[in-house]
Amino acid sequence: MILLTFMIVIIVTASGNRPPPMKRLRRNFIIASAAAGMLLACHAAAQEPCKLTAIGTATATAIRDGRTLLLDNGQELRLIGIEVTDDSRAVLQNLTAGHELRLERLAAEHDRYGRVVAFAFAGDAQQSVQHALLEQGRARVAARVGEKACADGLLAAEKAARAAGRGLWADPNFAPLSAENLTRLQTMRGQFALVEGKVLSVRESGATIYVNFGRRWTRDFTVTILRRLGKAFTTAGVEPKKLEGRRIRVRGWIERRGGPIITAETPEQIEVLE
Repeated sequence: MILLTFMIVIIVTASGNRPPPMKRLRRNFIIASAAAGMLLACHAAAQEPCKLTAIGTATATAIRDGRTLLLDNGQELRLIGIEVTDDSRAVLQNLTAGHELRLERLAAEHDRYGRVVAFAFAGDAQQSVQHALLEQGRARVAARVGEKACADGLLAAEKAARAAGRGLWADPNFAPLSAENLTRLQTMRGQFALVEGKVLSVRESGATIYVNFGRRWTRDFTVTILRRLGKAFTTAGVEPKKLEGRRIRVRGWIERRGGPIITAETPEQIEVLE
């Protein structure tokens, strides 16, 4: 319906300079076809699925922690894309016990420690173990997922659990922090967190883009992005310069360089809230 309406508007608009009927009809058809193609292409891009590559199957013989499993082939599996808490271990055990795991990678198959890094699917499940943990509120989406389409699916599961107050989201200590709560942010150094607030300004200096939430960098919260990564953020719809004046949520590890800082290395770390 939206597509048809858009085509009609273009046809009506295009009829201002009225050529002969047959030429006008042909021209309007070409314009409408092009518009339809553009809209369908945009829709297809918005619906782009998470692209994974199957790397085999295995069975978990032990649970190391809330996202690490020992497999029957002697390898360790590290679940990609999530951050977990101590309570996640028991849930992970329930999700994987007695099931063969289908393993699908997003990028490199192993990390620098030799562990398999992948999405895991228990039995015939269509959603990943990561997705199930997020839906139950037993995990948060990590700062680095690796692909926006994959991150979007995980973020949707996290959002639903947070809205319903499931799992860790029932604990106010896990609620997204205000960028203005500097006292709390200072105590979170070295910890993973979600921080929300209104961007006051965006500035570039040297090789770094600074997304500022206050006027004093020595005290206020800041998100930093390397300038060479700016194009990747823009392509993903998170153009740094356009964040000024907008409310955003950023996830990552809190550091301290003057004031508290989160370094954004991937576009999925930043969600525009309005």
